Amino acid sequence: MSNKQHAIGIFIVIAGVVILLGKLGVIGFLGKALWPLLILIPGLLAHYFVFARMVPSIVLVPGGMLTVYGLLFIFCNWFGWDKMKYAWPVLILGVAVGLYEYYLSDPYQSRGLFVAAAALGVVSLLLLFITLWSSMIYFLAFVLILLGLWLVFRRKPRTW
Repeated sequence: MSNKQHAIGIFIVIAGVVILLGKLGVIGFLGKALWPLLILIPGLLAHYFVFARMVPSIVLVPGGMLTVYGLLFIFCNWFGWDKMKYAWPVLILGVAVGLYEYYLSDPYQSRGLFVAAAALGVVSLLLLFITLWSSMIYFLAFVLILLGLWLVFRRKPRTW
């Protein structure tokens, strides 16, 4: 058997397996569960290629963004997309991470790049804190109630 026939045979077997897995629902489930990896993996590969000196360091900007977005989408995929109403500032943080990685990778970058990355990072974290605070106020109220009940009902130490 020639190499060409061997390659065609392998391709046909792979096509059959993919069709069978698709009909069984395996590919649909994996597609729904693992699609954020299609964003995360290119981000990680961008980092690898930069550190292997195969591409210029400017590739860290989209690489950092894709990595942060991939992690955010994995989080939302696992815990529910309703969490995005609190996590949306992470989208701004992705840009800040990409710019900051680029700044760190090239010693000749201007200080303005660092300032831009830091400003975006601070704004992102501030917005994240504000959006989480609106939901954390209930947690804070619960903690204060428990603390107050503990202070009221705790056993007082005996004094001799």
